[in-house]
Amino acid sequence: MSEQLFQAMAQSIIDGEPQQAEALAKQAVAEGVDPLEAIERGFVVGVNKVGEAFGCGDAFLPDLVLAGEAMKAAVAVLDPELAKRGAHRPTPGIVVVGTVKGDIHDIGKTLVATMLSASGFQVHDLGVDVPPERFAHKAREVGAAIVGVSALLTTTMVNQKSVIEALDDLGLRPHVKVMVGGAPVTRAYAMQIGADGYAEDAIGAVAEAKRVLGAG
Repeated sequence: MSEQLFQAMAQSIIDGEPQQAEALAKQAVAEGVDPLEAIERGFVVGVNKVGEAFGCGDAFLPDLVLAGEAMKAAVAVLDPELAKRGAHRPTPGIVVVGTVKGDIHDIGKTLVATMLSASGFQVHDLGVDVPPERFAHKAREVGAAIVGVSALLTTTMVNQKSVIEALDDLGLRPHVKVMVGGAPVTRAYAMQIGADGYAEDAIGAVAEAKRVLGAG
């Protein structure tokens, strides 16, 4: 029975159906299914399939957005259940993400946050138009391993460097990796400003986050 339930969970993510994902998560809780198993063997399988399809050009940005919404709906039900059991998902690390000051683009950054969460990272999303100091203070507060900084405008890209400087000012830079991304950002630019990682899209961000921590 559980196997069919896990398959249905994965399918709800592939189909981008938040209500279905939420209903299946509630069903799992009612039936006493281990919430960690529901996440790992059910919903995450769907996220991975959408990610693979996106990488091959068989899925597109709207598909990723809907899959992300469905994943969020499922995790919102299952995370409190994990907490009740005194359990938690093993996490590769804590990540603070946000869009830089002066920039209010949200979709790319939110997708990165969702995909990182789906992969087990503990994510703190600061939203948009975030001052450099706020990234740094939040990283110190939560003990972040990575700060992810998005910029969608050429005019706001410079603020990614300001985030690195703000982390430096608090003495955090040796311990906190910085990843940058966004439409105008390139790997060459990331290296130029002293970032540790760069990702072109939300799927790439997960692999890059793991690489950056592995390298650390």
